[in-house]
Amino acid sequence: MSAATAPFLAIDIGNTRLKWALYDAARPGAALLAQGAEFLDHIERLADGPWADLPSPSSMLGCVVAGDALRRRAEEQVVERFDCLPRWVMPSLAEAGIVNGYDHPTRLGADRWVAMIGARHRMLREGAPRPMVVVLIGTAVTVEAVDADGKFLGGLILPGHGIMLRALESGTAGLHVPTGEVREFPTNTSDALTSGGTYAIAGAVERMVQHVRSHCGAEPACYMTGGAGWKMAPVMNGHFELVESLIMDGLLVIAQQRAG
Repeated sequence: MSAATAPFLAIDIGNTRLKWALYDAARPGAALLAQGAEFLDHIERLADGPWADLPSPSSMLGCVVAGDALRRRAEEQVVERFDCLPRWVMPSLAEAGIVNGYDHPTRLGADRWVAMIGARHRMLREGAPRPMVVVLIGTAVTVEAVDADGKFLGGLILPGHGIMLRALESGTAGLHVPTGEVREFPTNTSDALTSGGTYAIAGAVERMVQHVRSHCGAEPACYMTGGAGWKMAPVMNGHFELVESLIMDGLLVIAQQRAG
């Protein structure tokens, strides 16, 4: 059985959770066999818990932004449970159709790099090459600009909803209130806080869309992913495709190209 047709494990270690997915092959469009997520405090549960009854993958590829200590904890679980070598994506000058325009390419977050690769593959599958705006909504929010040739032009990093709310709670008096709803005209403090954070993120994203449209002379394909993406998608101007598995999609693309 070749690596391209044997089970493949994809892992995304973010700032809050470890997400994993097991596919029937290391290629885009592979069938999903199982998936799950663990908070970072509970990584040691994986081998004897959610992974205990899984078929053993022949290969594994992941991305990590949470640091070396958490990466090593995840590696220990992979080695304990499966007979495969843990491998991790490190951003480089170019891979899988994306050219890295960061001043120091290896300092780009691996999740951002992988998500752009996943988004470009999705965009090319749907039609002709276009510029892209790729948004990850998580603990932090990133907003990436990619031209039609696959050159990463640059991106924004800003706090996610939770960080914004905690900053306001710690920096002001009397704002320890429940999470509210997004309203056009908030009339209570909970809604005002939730709406303010949501529209702050939306404004940054929409400004990047304007920059890409102006710079590239074309309407960008816009993708949104991340655990809190569903909160943002309804308030965005223009069409944003909400893709739950964009980082996993990118890992599948990279795994196939590296194997082939």
